[in-house]
Amino acid sequence: MIVGVIPLGKIVGCPMIHIDQRNSPSEEHMWEGLPPDNTRELTDEEINNKYTKHDQRVITETNREQLPNFVAALRRPDWMELRPFYQRRRRWDPIRQSRLIESFIMNIPIPPLFVFESDYAKYEVMDGQQRITTIRDFYSNELRLQGLEQWPELNGRVYATLPGEIRKGIDRRSISYYVLLKESAVSSEGETLLRQQVFERLNTGGVKLSNQEIRNAIYPGPLNDLIMQLVRNNIFRKAWGLPPYYSEEETNPPDSLLRNPTYSQMRDAEIVLRFFALRHAEEYRRGMAGFLDLYSVRAKRFNSQDINFLGSLFDDTIGLASAIYDDLIFRPWDKEKHIWAERSQVAFADAVMVGLSRMLSSGWILIERRERILNETKSLFASHPQGTFTGQGNSRRDVQQRIELYEQMLVSVLAL
Repeated sequence: MIVGVIPLGKIVGCPMIHIDQRNSPSEEHMWEGLPPDNTRELTDEEINNKYTKHDQRVITETNREQLPNFVAALRRPDWMELRPFYQRRRRWDPIRQSRLIESFIMNIPIPPLFVFESDYAKYEVMDGQQRITTIRDFYSNELRLQGLEQWPELNGRVYATLPGEIRKGIDRRSISYYVLLKESAVSSEGETLLRQQVFERLNTGGVKLSNQEIRNAIYPGPLNDLIMQLVRNNIFRKAWGLPPYYSEEETNPPDSLLRNPTYSQMRDAEIVLRFFALRHAEEYRRGMAGFLDLYSVRAKRFNSQDINFLGSLFDDTIGLASAIYDDLIFRPWDKEKHIWAERSQVAFADAVMVGLSRMLSSGWILIERRERILNETKSLFASHPQGTFTGQGNSRRDVQQRIELYEQMLVSVLAL
């Protein structure tokens, strides 16, 4: 339990500040058993042995279903996990969906789906979300065809209002899917990493997914749910150029929001994940993307106590950052132009959020000395090489250095 909560009264967005507690209970042990960061070279004999033991080799099977049967199977609650569909922010507009249906009408081959067998005869989608969503919506009469090029006569129709021969023709079409069988991995963590590797290699066509969209699909669970809630924080959204949150955007986001890559490519979610993960920068390895993947894998063990801790930590930290920096939150100082940058910068936000999260018990003092912090922030940028705080390097040392330098600045302000 977090104790020593100090209400901050009327300071908007900064409801409480904790006594410093750096990690949730499970985070205290989350890195135990982690393999060494470096590996020795294997001999040819060892490589051959690894191959003959079928290490890192997937086991698959192929299935094929006519579209009506496939849609009926989708309605079974225990057959295919649809949850990632509702968590990912849609990328296909109605015209692109309609053209997939037009391809079925014309009998143009459709790329196969790839699914993972999460349990025997239970599946999760790895590649093909938009195709499945389109087929499901079409057969539910939720998709009204538009923008058809070869069959413009059908624009404005839904499945139920199509001419009978067209419906029969579509119903004869099939969808194929490859299944990555459960036997492909020997442990739950190995299973998760294998799924991600396969997912990334499949992610080569159509609208390419961002790293965070892949994590969103591969690592469902309490932490991912929490992140998707935290990105609704209006201080956070304002900092990253997003409009205030409203519930309708979950099901019907406006085009202006979908055109914003921070939202559409889930960069906002990745920024929150970076905050949680980089609090453990001493464990940093495999580059930024690899380290975020590793934290996500290990976070699958988190329980409700961990999630509550992390949610409060994020809210308190961004509230404190806002109380100090106001509209300048996460914006670097341009030492050549002597002005604050127009936009927030992710690497600088990492340093600010991680540094402030370790000083929450001194939050009131930091707020009272906000002008000093603004001046010292300018000095940080002025006294260090260009890019130190804006992520031109993402090595272990680069990441650790910008966090350490910012934290040291806060310590110096508190020591006055």
